[in-house]
Amino acid sequence: MTDKFQNKYRIPSTRLQNWDYGQHAAYFVTICTQGRECYFGEVVNGKMNLSGIGIIADILWCEIKNHAKNIELGEFVVMPNHVHGILILNGNGNHNDDDNGNDDGVETTHALSLEQQTIGQKRFQNQGKNTLSSIIGSYKSAVSKHAHRLGFGFAWQSRFHDHIIRNEQSYHTISEYIIYNPTKWKEDSFNPTNKITEE
Repeated sequence: MTDKFQNKYRIPSTRLQNWDYGQHAAYFVTICTQGRECYFGEVVNGKMNLSGIGIIADILWCEIKNHAKNIELGEFVVMPNHVHGILILNGNGNHNDDDNGNDDGVETTHALSLEQQTIGQKRFQNQGKNTLSSIIGSYKSAVSKHAHRLGFGFAWQSRFHDHIIRNEQSYHTISEYIIYNPTKWKEDSFNPTNKITEE
């Protein structure tokens, strides 16, 4: 198929189409810089040394919980050309409340015991207020704004990748991956010296 969504992408969205991205859930998020340029610093001896823009990206990630409702931050790391983090949405302002104020989201322990729902008409809520897309969009915008205000040349890749974390074991595995990501930078597919091309 050669048609492009909004003359940019070959598919309308990378988000799971029958999933409400404002409901109770934990998400593993990866956000890349444009062209995977290493704006955020460098890894030296397995440790990330943040540049000025990297410091902005780090600080503003920690600020997410002060600007979005009912959210927890899991593990997080700023790498030279991307950011990995876990965001845990706990209903985000009763995004799925029914008329009686009852939450019809998934009952969870730490938002991790997930069951797939058939959402149908709710698929278009994925870009509403306090959804994953709006939270990441606000974060990216804030980093860009502050970087440009301080005179840094900087740009994000237009999209981001997310993975819905469905159980405690997956949460643990992903958390470990994030924590030890700098120690494995030499083998990382995001490392431009490995010449892995973008999709």
